[in-house]
Amino acid sequence: MALKALIFDVDGTLAETEEAHRQAFNATFAAHGLDWCWSVADYTRLLKVTGGKERMAAHRAAVGHGPDDATIAAMHKEKTAAYAAILARGGLQPRPGVLRLVEQARAAGLRLAIATTTSPGNVEALSACLWGKPAGQVFDVIAAGDMVQAKKPAPDVYLLALERLGLPPGQALAFEDTLNGIRAAQGAGLKVVVTPSLYSADEDHTAANLCLPDLSGFALSDAP
Repeated sequence: MALKALIFDVDGTLAETEEAHRQAFNATFAAHGLDWCWSVADYTRLLKVTGGKERMAAHRAAVGHGPDDATIAAMHKEKTAAYAAILARGGLQPRPGVLRLVEQARAAGLRLAIATTTSPGNVEALSACLWGKPAGQVFDVIAAGDMVQAKKPAPDVYLLALERLGLPPGQALAFEDTLNGIRAAQGAGLKVVVTPSLYSADEDHTAANLCLPDLSGFALSDAP
């Protein structure tokens, strides 16, 4: 079937955002007087858990203390605002080839979608940073983690994106940076192009249909 849409993960795929997320988490913890401070190694490990609130709960279970679920949810909103502030200060660049591919897809008449475990607020912050416009002006569909019952590696968010696009999986192509993302996309029947990020470089990505260091040399004609 002819390719009609591209579906992108956000963190690590569109930009190397995870370090900004780590800094925002730590700033929020400090503001609440928590003795939590995630190192790069800590955050690399916690990224195996998809979803910010879920990572906080996993860390709480590991250390044996911390805020309750309601407080974690409230803190996560504060963290999202802290992350947006970091992006608003500038300095975060798209990964190589991302802007060109989005432009190429639009010119070819393809639809664009987001399938992410991050929050809609984070999607908006990154869109403003990279494109200078709301996410809805860049992407036709935005499917985010809290819109579905199960987060990646479950396929739910990709199934939601396909439903909103009104397309079968054979007419769309997913772009990811992690093993969990590959599993989620393939679980929805999609083929996947993976470009490992700084925080996922140690994973095995051989299950992807195509693995590239970045999208700088990728063209629509290369779609698997």
